[in-house]
Amino acid sequence: MQNYVHGYAERESTRLVDQANTLEALLHCDTTFPAGSTVLEAGCGTGAQTVILAKNNPDVQITAIDTSEDSMTEARTRLARQGLSNVHFKLADIFDLPFDPESFDYVFVCFVLEHLADPLASLKKLQSVLRKGGSITAIEGDHGSFYCYPQTKEASLSVQCLIDIQAYLKGNALVGRQLYPLLQEAGFTQTAVSPRMVYVDSSKPDLVEGFTKRTFIAMVEGVKEQALSMALIDERTWDKGIADLYRTTEHDGTFCYTFFKGTGIKL
Repeated sequence: MQNYVHGYAERESTRLVDQANTLEALLHCDTTFPAGSTVLEAGCGTGAQTVILAKNNPDVQITAIDTSEDSMTEARTRLARQGLSNVHFKLADIFDLPFDPESFDYVFVCFVLEHLADPLASLKKLQSVLRKGGSITAIEGDHGSFYCYPQTKEASLSVQCLIDIQAYLKGNALVGRQLYPLLQEAGFTQTAVSPRMVYVDSSKPDLVEGFTKRTFIAMVEGVKEQALSMALIDERTWDKGIADLYRTTEHDGTFCYTFFKGTGIKL
């Protein structure tokens, strides 16, 4: 994925695993498929979500695709370490799927649409390889849903840098709020979207570390060089903004963010 705003460094791989593990119960408590069914995971990356899918659905055959061979190599290693063998990896592009029509019972796509210039076209492509009566599950975040206490102008500006950089790369960091109309326009029926809110305060130390620090703030920190080189912000404002985000992880701080999980059925 050439326009992946977060890059492919080891730090990002670690962040993705932290994110997946921290949010497993919130995002995947209802991501289960019938035994014997076939599932296409589109955009598996380094396998952070794939491990959860495979572990929670041991009697399902999963085909995981991505455009990055390096990411898929890491994903294979990650699943092998977990002793999971129900996943087949294939180098493939969502916009040029190497599968016959109606090849899969289910499609799963997570944190991918936000990075695509044409998410609607990708959903239509994925629908083409889904069997009639099969369903898609799509999960996306929405950086515009973030708020915190205390919330400063500088903290908000630093997050806005990430939103603006992703837009410059033809992505959409606000795609979560658009998930329902996208699934509808792609032709899915019985479409339903549920918000999955992460609320964090000091009574939830696992979320303070796993989500606020190692998932969200780490994601924002990762675009510092891009933000400065594009003159979206000056370094002093950036540094204060990041410090202010960390301030929300202290004993009297709070943090909130909303993910959106959508499903739809192919007639």
